[in-house]
Order: sequence, then structure tokens, then C-alpha cells
Amino acid sequence: METVTIHTAKTTLSQLLARVEAGEEIVLARGKQPIAKIVPYRADIPKRQFGALRGVVSVGPAFFEPLPDDELAAWGQ
Repeated sequence: METVTIHTAKTTLSQLLARVEAGEEIVLARGKQPIAKIVPYRADIPKRQFGALRGVVSVGPAFFEPLPDDELAAWGQ
């Protein structure tokens, strides 16, 4: 992670942004004091919504019945 001054960042912003797009993180400093960090943008992963598949997926009564012996044996039980 490289540290650059604000003045340098102003004059080379396009190059710094290209490096950030490539995955690099850059710290901006006022003199020697770090004040900000430029990082690549990552879109937020949407949260799961409970009941999103209601009416699309259904579970029948056979789902709750015990498995046949031959299928249990195939699972190693």
C-alpha cells in the first residue's frame, strides 16, 4: 500500500485510479499524516430475504417420510 500526498494525488489522479481499479489500495496523506484511503469499489451483496421463494418451491409430504433402506445404505448408514 503506497502513500501519496494530496498534491501528488491531484496531479496524477487518473493514474492512481487505474491502479485502484487493478486492486491496489492507496493512502492519501497531508504531509506525512495519513488522512484517507482509496480502495476498489465492491458492490454490496444483497441480503437474503426470508420467504423469497414462497409459491415458487414447494415441499411435498414425501419429503418428511423416512428414506428407503437401499438409499440409506448408499449414504453409508
